[in-house]
Amino acid sequence: MEQTNRTGFADAVTQQKTRIPEIYGSVDFNQYPERYVSDFNLDALRPSRHRDYCERVLQNADLRDRIRKYTMMGDAVADAYAALIPKYGFRALVTMLETACEKGLENVEDPPKELSDFIGAMEATPDWVDMALIEEGAKHERVPLATISPFAIRGAFIATFMNKYTALPMTMTGTLTDDKSVRRVFETASFFTATAMPHAMARFNPGFKAAAKVRLMHSMVRFNIMRTGKWDVSTYGIPIPQVDQMPAGLIGIFLLSYKLLAQGRTDFTPAERARVEMARYRCFLLGLPEELLGETPQEIVDLMTARGMSLRETYDDETCGELVRGTMDAELFTDPSAMGRFHRWMERGFSKYFLIKNFCEGKTARANAMGVHFGFNDKIATACALATIVGSSNLCSVGMKIPVIRNWLDQRLTRKLEQLLKTYGHADFITDASEYKLVGASPSVGS
Repeated sequence: MEQTNRTGFADAVTQQKTRIPEIYGSVDFNQYPERYVSDFNLDALRPSRHRDYCERVLQNADLRDRIRKYTMMGDAVADAYAALIPKYGFRALVTMLETACEKGLENVEDPPKELSDFIGAMEATPDWVDMALIEEGAKHERVPLATISPFAIRGAFIATFMNKYTALPMTMTGTLTDDKSVRRVFETASFFTATAMPHAMARFNPGFKAAAKVRLMHSMVRFNIMRTGKWDVSTYGIPIPQVDQMPAGLIGIFLLSYKLLAQGRTDFTPAERARVEMARYRCFLLGLPEELLGETPQEIVDLMTARGMSLRETYDDETCGELVRGTMDAELFTDPSAMGRFHRWMERGFSKYFLIKNFCEGKTARANAMGVHFGFNDKIATACALATIVGSSNLCSVGMKIPVIRNWLDQRLTRKLEQLLKTYGHADFITDASEYKLVGASPSVGS
């Protein structure tokens, strides 16, 4: 991977203050926040299979510097566009972006330069992008999206807010309570499903537009929160920095890479490479820089390990617990048919299992402390869900390797994803400042 010009990169971080003062004018970029761990203690790390990777990160000063800088880096082009809210209003900005994505900038009446820069950055496809390979990766990605995601979307979404430093923007925007929790879970599922549809991320297609709207939504959150004066930068850093985009965009290929390294492999198979390139291009459209998008299994694991080491581990029940309980209690699926009720039962049990296995170190007591109880009925539901998931995903994975049925199977998976998109509903990808709960980020809380 090409090395970054460190001086130029540092300038890009600090220049946010003068280039986008509406968001970053009050930020001291020479001070790193409480959330950032600069003195990681390897000796305090309990014995685990992650230890070797942590040692690699500690020996890589360039990688640590890269993560440190991106902890204070937003999205330059999307942030500049979001900063036009006082002039245009947020709905007008969304409408202009949608038109530019669907019909081209030439069809936007008097587009601001910031919109041109935003779209231009997304159209500046890097040399490493191979759209044929990305389409191949999307085919393989459709297997887990059709067979696993219907059961795992709630559990996977919880990863966003198991840490108070990354969860607080969700709390402040007031978008994860009651029916809004369902909307955000479905919007997330809708985005990843939509971008895996055939040719979805080509220019003028729905995946491209969805990525642009997600970027604008995040930038609007930064703008709305930072202008209130209630966000404690010295504790939390900037809202939704680039490093916090990494888990959502890269978790799949990180887990794949981690598995390969554990098996003693250092390279991807052609099918695995296709999935990786599909994920990397999706991350590019979301605004992540190439420096955070590893190419090899080792690079990907090192980057994600470095990001994890840099984030102070703190679970706060007032912030994190509210989000966990709100999401786990939400009624996602409402199909009244027998099969619909059966799926709803399995999904709810499996989501609790997913939470315990991935975020509670396998301990039900920790889930109980969060207010999530995994009873006998949930265990039976989980067993049924696992049998369904393993059976269908394994059959599809085998089928994708057989030329005679590969295309037929992909067509069936695509139709299933189309039905899932209808279930998830229309994804707006907008944020409304009038709904924000501007509490929880004052210096008194973070200190």
